[in-house]
Amino acid sequence: MRAVVLLSGGLDSYTAAAITKRDGFSLCALTIAYGQRHAREVEAARDVARALGVERHLELPLDLRPIGGSALTSDAPVPRGRDLDEPGIPSTYVPARNTVFLSLALGWAEVLDARDLVIGVNALDYSGYPDCRPAFIEAFERLASLATRAGVEGVRFRVHAPLIAMTKAEIITRGVELGLDYGLTHSCYDPKPDGSPCRRCDSCVLRARGFHEAGVTDPLVRGT
Repeated sequence: MRAVVLLSGGLDSYTAAAITKRDGFSLCALTIAYGQRHAREVEAARDVARALGVERHLELPLDLRPIGGSALTSDAPVPRGRDLDEPGIPSTYVPARNTVFLSLALGWAEVLDARDLVIGVNALDYSGYPDCRPAFIEAFERLASLATRAGVEGVRFRVHAPLIAMTKAEIITRGVELGLDYGLTHSCYDPKPDGSPCRRCDSCVLRARGFHEAGVTDPLVRGT
């Protein structure tokens, strides 16, 4: 079995990919360089892909900066120290990002004769993005059947989101059980010039909380 996995270089996509590999799939990893200010994650994705022993790793350039609408693809400030329970969608939301990314993964899956897509979205410990919810995943599966030649010919595509109902602590615990090296990953939305995490953006705060609740030391901050 072959699956196309969206691999960002963050701990969620790393864990989702590892779970999929454990389930017997051969992995073809797709990393999108979309003009994100935290492009360090693309380098992390290369390290993660090697660690996973993927069959293929495709890095696809797709500059979303001209579209704008997000602090991750513009010079707008990344929120720091935000209350994660604050209502509304933060400025780090990238318009339609997961829809675009899954569409690209779907196209590659058709070419590879793969029927399984993997995405590391999470609907519990996350920043409130609308494209991280179960309803979105279910809707995309329906779309895949309508929008592809394979789907019209009767093939059923599946979108695997193994982390969607897990807390960040549960994700980290599962990864540790699988022997993952989270020191390879990158999560920060706005890293310092040396690539180290800011520790105050939503992604850094969620990561720190997850490691704390899991009772595990984050290898990226060990000894600092």
